[in-house]
Amino acid sequence: MDSYVSPLCERYAGEKMKHIFSPDFKFTTWRKLWIALAESEKELGIDITDEQIAEMKAHVSDIDYAYAAEREKEVRHDVMAHVLTFGKACPKARPIIHLGATSCYVGDNTDIIQMKEGLLQIRSLLLTAIEKVADFAQRYKGLPTLAYTHYQPAQPTTVGKRATLWLHDLVMDFRDLEYRINSLKLLGCKGTTGTAASFLELFEGDRAKVKKLDSLIAEKMGFSDTYPVSGQTYSRKVDYNVLSVLCSIAQSATKFSNDIRLLSNLKQAEEPFESKQIGSSAMAYKRNPMRSERIASLSRYVITDSLNPAVTAATQWFERTLDDSANKRISVPEAFLAVDAVLSLYINVIGGLKLYPKMIERDLNRELPFMATENILMYCVKVKGGDRQELHEAIRRHSVAAAAVVKEEGGENDLLSRILADPVFGLTEAELASIMDVKQFVGCAETQTEEFLDEVVRPLLAANPHDEHAASAIKV
Repeated sequence: MDSYVSPLCERYAGEKMKHIFSPDFKFTTWRKLWIALAESEKELGIDITDEQIAEMKAHVSDIDYAYAAEREKEVRHDVMAHVLTFGKACPKARPIIHLGATSCYVGDNTDIIQMKEGLLQIRSLLLTAIEKVADFAQRYKGLPTLAYTHYQPAQPTTVGKRATLWLHDLVMDFRDLEYRINSLKLLGCKGTTGTAASFLELFEGDRAKVKKLDSLIAEKMGFSDTYPVSGQTYSRKVDYNVLSVLCSIAQSATKFSNDIRLLSNLKQAEEPFESKQIGSSAMAYKRNPMRSERIASLSRYVITDSLNPAVTAATQWFERTLDDSANKRISVPEAFLAVDAVLSLYINVIGGLKLYPKMIERDLNRELPFMATENILMYCVKVKGGDRQELHEAIRRHSVAAAAVVKEEGGENDLLSRILADPVFGLTEAELASIMDVKQFVGCAETQTEEFLDEVVRPLLAANPHDEHAASAIKV
């Protein structure tokens, strides 16, 4: 191959998303919009025949790309090149194709349709990810693990409770996504500056027919409404709002992937590993979290890419300028392709994530004695009748000594042995074991997990059944 091909298509995105932003999808949608326009104009009294419309419908998908490319070289306009190409295939309909419309009629409406289709695909993948993380949280809701603040040992939690943090982010993303899907509207047919002047002339000043034309086209293209006002284009804030949702999903995925990368370093978890996988990631002691790294990498691209429509929306002049076109042709499709890959990877990683409970327990037990000192002190005061100040000083002294053994000598944490041997505490092994029961240190982690799954996640999944095939062609 002697020319550049986007890695998003070659390596990462799924077939369905690639199709949504393919030339075939784009240009067949243009033709469907021209048909919807002709049908609507006919219904409102314009002299267009059934034969012309039937001819157009017969040639929706047989696009002569070579002819279109030749015409674009001549006319320097992609829409008009395709008008000419469609007209060549439909000689009877040629005079009424694109009647009264501007290039943004097919361009902008198709952009909206592609974004909606893309969001529906993302929706299906997001629901699958939510379901997989929920299963993981349920499975490990009671497994204690060391929790961190500032990446320093803090207090125990459970593996399932930690997973609810990932899950909560995805649930918020889903709700934002639903809002964006439901709020998308078509541009409709607003004309050169958004005044619909050409259509008002076409319908001889009948404002009601001009307005009805918008609603008929929207209905034929599967939308309930069009934007009430526009310039030549729909507001470019629409693109920004859509990519903001994709950016939010990328943020959630990055948080998840970073946690997996850290857990991999701690030898507590390992992402899926193929039997024939080779390279440094294949070493038994060094299973690199490559898929999580790929999630982080692609998500970073999406997060920065979301600035493109923000700048574009901010810099449009009056009713439109063309500095949006080249940018949005790249920034919008690539954001969708990248998030498609990110969610597919997320599903793959969480679905095959392997935990090492003994390593989780080892790391927790190394730090738990330090965290348990307050519990030990209170037990010895309340049950043993010990002197609080004397006990506090003994705990401080033993903790400092045990920390030195761990940090300076690389030894095991011997704090509990020191406390058990000190008569000021007066503890038996059974008493100390009871105080050190890890369930006393995880707070409401398990019940919080159960409540979140029962009250939020399962109702959401039950109310939103999704198509399982959306995640079936995952590239990992």
